[in-house]
Amino acid sequence: MSKINVFSEIEPLEVVLLHRPGKEVESLTPDLLERLLFDDIPFLKVAQAEHDAFAKHLTDNGVKVLYIEKLVAETLDQNPNLREKFVDQFISEANIESKWAARYKEFLMRMDNQTMVNEMIGGTKKIDLDPKDKSDYPFIADPLPNILFQRDPFASVGEGIILNRMWSVTRNRETLFPNFVFHNHKDFAGDLFFWYDRDETHPIEGGDVLVLNDNTLIIGISQRTELEAVKKMAERLFANSNYQKILAIDLPKTRSFMHLDTVFTNIDYDKFIVHPLIFDNIDAFKLHEITREGIKDINKGLIDVLGELTGKKVTLIKCGGEDPIAAGREQWNDGTNVLTIAPGKVIAYDRNWVTIDLLKKAGVEVLLMPSSELSRGRGGPRCMSMPLVRKHKK
Repeated sequence: MSKINVFSEIEPLEVVLLHRPGKEVESLTPDLLERLLFDDIPFLKVAQAEHDAFAKHLTDNGVKVLYIEKLVAETLDQNPNLREKFVDQFISEANIESKWAARYKEFLMRMDNQTMVNEMIGGTKKIDLDPKDKSDYPFIADPLPNILFQRDPFASVGEGIILNRMWSVTRNRETLFPNFVFHNHKDFAGDLFFWYDRDETHPIEGGDVLVLNDNTLIIGISQRTELEAVKKMAERLFANSNYQKILAIDLPKTRSFMHLDTVFTNIDYDKFIVHPLIFDNIDAFKLHEITREGIKDINKGLIDVLGELTGKKVTLIKCGGEDPIAAGREQWNDGTNVLTIAPGKVIAYDRNWVTIDLLKKAGVEVLLMPSSELSRGRGGPRCMSMPLVRKHKK
């Protein structure tokens, strides 16, 4: 089997990548939230316990759980000759002030590999290097709190990955880590297709990529994914795989529709969970079909198109049901952002009880995870995970 093997959103999950929250969460302050693209400040101890409960659901269901921070450290252990180059690249992309660069590099290089990777993710305060520092801005290198959401820096598609150019400079450093792992870790380096690279011009993020089956992707054209990026990626994908079609859904370019998976998630062969606004305006979203022949507009409704692509009568389950208050609350708390670990079996935040009840009534098995702190980051179980291997029915 290929090192990456993802031809579906719903076939049994076998290997997944996570990041356990660390000190980057405790580096957040109200004044830094906008700069660091985070919405609130979770309590780390509880967030870690919730994340561990998430990982336990996965391992209890036979899923091998990998952690990006551990994979990077392992890659450095395996390739000590690449260590200094990796540190130099991180410093360059972190926009370190020149007066701190040499001292910061020395600070990192003194650490063992795991401690160093944790420090890169957690952020480094100026007072860590100079206790007398009185600068207005506290960090030498900003923390990376969004690395919690492993769905975004890359996307597993078929036997390769879309290594993303992130929409925000704030998050683009996150892609350094999977880039280093997939090019150099002994378990991944080699015959791995890269459908897109982090040095491309146009942004694309993994939360917008839905792997429908072994010949079709659905991709959201959102605030953070541009159509030009999808077209460029498609050229490589079509030329080197059996993929034949991409359905591009043009979403409103707003934070509430940040990624496709905040409004639309595949949970079974014939079932999707959707944001109420998509449900209520189902025919209002512009659809494009991208194939080897080019791109064309689709003048059909989303339900009809999904029915054709799946070969089934599709059921859309509305997040929060018919109650607009419940819908607004549960959408805010990522009610649509469940992780499908097998057909009709998902992991969901326990707080979204209205949606959970609707899922159960539709025959979906729901594994509940605690969410009082993790939900403050505005990302659910799907956002926090990147499948690397799913069982592939050929």
